[in-house]
Amino acid sequence: MSRQLKNIITITVFLICIALVNIAGQNIELEIRGMNAFTFVLIVAVVIQVIFFIPSFLLKTEKYYDLVGSLTYVTTISLAYFSVDNKTTIDSIIYIYVMIWASRLGIYLFRRVQKDGKDVRFEKAKKHFFWFLQYWIGQALWVALTACAALIAILSPEDDTLPVLAMVGMALWLTGFTIESISDYQKRVFRKENNPSQSFIHTGLWARSRHPNYFGEITLWTGIAVIALNTLTGVEYITLISPVFVYILLTRMSGINLLERIADERYGELEEYQRYKRNTPVLFPKLSKDKI
Repeated sequence: MSRQLKNIITITVFLICIALVNIAGQNIELEIRGMNAFTFVLIVAVVIQVIFFIPSFLLKTEKYYDLVGSLTYVTTISLAYFSVDNKTTIDSIIYIYVMIWASRLGIYLFRRVQKDGKDVRFEKAKKHFFWFLQYWIGQALWVALTACAALIAILSPEDDTLPVLAMVGMALWLTGFTIESISDYQKRVFRKENNPSQSFIHTGLWARSRHPNYFGEITLWTGIAVIALNTLTGVEYITLISPVFVYILLTRMSGINLLERIADERYGELEEYQRYKRNTPVLFPKLSKDKI
């Protein structure tokens, strides 16, 4: 299958999912500037990408891509949260959790690309207008689909209670956030002390999973969906696609597939790496770790 056909299929699936999620959002009675609040937030997400895409393309740089992604999360979740008059405990928890996650990840990724000087994902794409634009519009859709359950939960009216299910979701989020943060920290330290083009990380949490940071991210967004579950009604349950989308995105689209291919090219001839691949799960961590 050609890259162009894959892009068309991916964009089509994204748009269908966005349409379904937007239908769920129409159940929200709250309006912002005379428009359905959820639809307004989605439009803001797209506008932010377009604003930052233009100078990024002119300068042929990807250095602000991930930072803008985090900024979009912060902007959309803040817009939803501060548009609600009667905020509940669940609203505040979701808002704080998304803000913490987006801020930490955005700063981490921005520092990494500043240090590396480039992001291999965009080496060719940033030279072509429509190819590069696809990444930016895709980021808007990524934000919308990932945060849809959180946004709907905040914008929906609910009783100010904290049910047991929400506490389970909070525990999941804390677990996922901790795993992702520790994984990123361990990788940052490793890259400081080693040349990533010659050696690969296989210590710490990376001895139990080849992509523990992605496992953490999937877990924390599952937690957000579980927290939001008590606030959803009827068609709004469509937004539970959020953690499913994160899983598919990170395991089948731009995440693991790309990184595994790059790792195979760099370290494929090393017996140590082949042993690591045989003994270490791709995503879900194992309880024990083997000596490589």
